[in-house]
Amino acid sequence: MIREPARHALTVVVVAVALLATACSAGSTPDPDPPELPGPAGVAPAAQAGHPNIVFVLTDDLETSLLRFMPHVAALAARGASFSTDDDADTLCCPSRSSIFTGAFPHDTGVFTNSSPDGGFDVFRARGDEADTDAVALQRAGYATAMMGKYLNGYQPTDGPEPGWNEWDVAGNGYPEFDYDLNVNGTIAHHGHADADYMPDVLSQRGSDFITAQSATHRPFFLEVATFAPHSPYTPAPRHAQDFPGLQAPRDRSFNQPDAPTAPAWLRDRTPLRPKQIARLDEGYRKRAQASASVDDVLAGLEQTLERTGQTANTEIVFSSDNGYHMGQHELSAGKQTTFATDLVVPLVVAGPGVVHRTVPETVQNIDVAPTVVDLAHAPPLPIADGRSLVPLLAGADQPDWRTAALVEHHGPNLAPDDPDRTPGRSAANPPSYTAVATGPVTYTEYATGEREYHDTTTDPLQRDNTVATVPPSRLAALHATLTALANCHGAAACWAAGHLPP
Repeated sequence: MIREPARHALTVVVVAVALLATACSAGSTPDPDPPELPGPAGVAPAAQAGHPNIVFVLTDDLETSLLRFMPHVAALAARGASFSTDDDADTLCCPSRSSIFTGAFPHDTGVFTNSSPDGGFDVFRARGDEADTDAVALQRAGYATAMMGKYLNGYQPTDGPEPGWNEWDVAGNGYPEFDYDLNVNGTIAHHGHADADYMPDVLSQRGSDFITAQSATHRPFFLEVATFAPHSPYTPAPRHAQDFPGLQAPRDRSFNQPDAPTAPAWLRDRTPLRPKQIARLDEGYRKRAQASASVDDVLAGLEQTLERTGQTANTEIVFSSDNGYHMGQHELSAGKQTTFATDLVVPLVVAGPGVVHRTVPETVQNIDVAPTVVDLAHAPPLPIADGRSLVPLLAGADQPDWRTAALVEHHGPNLAPDDPDRTPGRSAANPPSYTAVATGPVTYTEYATGEREYHDTTTDPLQRDNTVATVPPSRLAALHATLTALANCHGAAACWAAGHLPP
């Protein structure tokens, strides 16, 4: 059952989406027979019998409140493992996606924003991060791999396929969902404005074709379908354009309400949103719900193809988002990049062989996705990963020594003028650079300005009252030490050790 709690009780979902396949020109050709690698610890026998297929559906800016418009995702969550706490390492598209691909924090990928010199596709490529992704590891392990949809901010179809992917069907500016170019294994394919060109539907069909082709082989596959939806301009499929009439943005007690006077300077003394701004938020939220329904259709189509081709029983399905989104909370219009739960906590659900149906309480992050994918595939660990495989949690194993603290890093604001994530204006202010640590119900933030922020959702569920001045010095010292250790850790072992906040 999908629910919408505060801070770390927000829902998570995993989804069965597509497979992979048609071996293409991108990257080296994998071996016909995958090497026999040892299975990950804690996996049920059904998954150990062979290398499972892995399907990963990644959405863009999908906050947990939108899950109620995705019944197929809800059905997947009902049979899979849902994570009640999945915190982004950075609540912005490109840094988050870079961490998802590599399992590394932004301070190890070097990608902190959506554009160079502090982030974007150019920095990811220049630093050689593309050689350290889960796709490269799985391809070397004998998997056929496919990337479809959105890659990294700044990527253009003329940049060509990236290493590690046998099938490459990737767009540049696909945010409008129509009138875009798709790089299909090195060839540019233009899509116009016909209903059949709607990008999520195109990705669904390509994913289904890949599944169908791969089902005739004995090679396991890894498919990532990454939608631009429901990112602005929030374009739904034409068939959903009239759905949810009268729907408004959620009106919790933080909607268009000021925070306490103790709020940091970037959030203090704001002007309330005007009626026209609120009307735009309501229209935007309704379109986001419609676009989310379109993504749900993608999942449904891929699931049907998995079932038709007999691949469901041997396919691990993962569903998530690169970051969350706020719309009207704290007198902010539409945006992200904060440490509020609307932006920080994202859906994460996994379903498939060996996955025990339950809600997982442990603190996980998007840096754990790639290590989990690699572990499920029985491939060697990623070289720069700071995260940890979730396989023991998926198998239902008790993990009393699991991490208790999650790191969040943010550089900003320095988005390029044409960046679709740029939201200029006082009403959409983004915070200055910060590092933060989230542990249980507590979020502690240190800004580059010298200000600090502390929220405990057990007493302040909507994070409106910065109570850092009332926290005992010993507690603040422990939080600062943990934050400093995490912000300077490198590698899975060191970052795991740093992520344990003293009691």
